[in-house]
Amino acid sequence: MTALPTNLLSLLLFLAAWFLFNHLIDERNRALFEVSGLREAARISGEMLADRDENDLTRTKALNHALSEINDLRRAVDDGSKRLRVEATCSTPKPNQTGAGGVADAGTAELTADARSDYFTLRDQLALSRQMILGLQDHVRRICLR
Repeated sequence: MTALPTNLLSLLLFLAAWFLFNHLIDERNRALFEVSGLREAARISGEMLADRDENDLTRTKALNHALSEINDLRRAVDDGSKRLRVEATCSTPKPNQTGAGGVADAGTAELTADARSDYFTLRDQLALSRQMILGLQDHVRRICLR
């Protein structure tokens, strides 16, 4: 009769060890699955960061190029090698109008010095706004909609 409790005890110990082993295997499998998911998330995050950096570099280069062209134009206008012209028409004076000037006296319409400065400021702001908008659109397409 003493063999029965020993066998029962051995069976219980075996079952306990088996359940513990299965539990440890399940925990290991969950951990491996979580590691796999974290690696995939890290890979995707890395790709998204690389896309963001590439987008930023592309837009920064385009902005610097546009600002350089604007500065070149500004220098050319300042040194007189180029002129900013305003497209304008002068109405023909009516015969009953009197005055010393006439249409023949009018020169080419051109921006004043103050307006010229404002023109270049607006061009700078337009170039910056354009690159910001294009960069945000690229960011949405390449990163947010992923």
